[in-house]
Amino acid sequence: MTIAECNDIAAAEPCQRGVVEQFHRALGVLAGKWKGEILWQLVQRKHRFGELRQSIPGVTQHMLTTQLRDLEANGLVKRTVYPEVPPRVEYEITPSARALKPVFDELFRWSQEHGFPTAAQPKGSSADKKA
Repeated sequence: MTIAECNDIAAAEPCQRGVVEQFHRALGVLAGKWKGEILWQLVQRKHRFGELRQSIPGVTQHMLTTQLRDLEANGLVKRTVYPEVPPRVEYEITPSARALKPVFDELFRWSQEHGFPTAAQPKGSSADKKA
């Protein structure tokens, strides 16, 4: 089913709105400033907490912990604790989250095709006026 078909269903048949509501719940599970970054890293391979933190510039330890717990609670991330001293914890994506890999591949392709300048200036800024 496509987005257009879902919109037609939602407008025409109130009993089919569950499809749209399910889509909104899925977006809610994936929404958040860091969740996409976390899943992008984990779709590549398993990571330890410190590796994840280093690979995602700007994320705080508290926010990374919070987002990982949320992703785990929603069945997208698996946390494995190894009984070692010191304890070793690894994070990996679940099969459910692995199904998002084509989405990430397409987003990556889109970003390469449309690219965004690293120092983008808002339209009407002083940089535009000088040019």
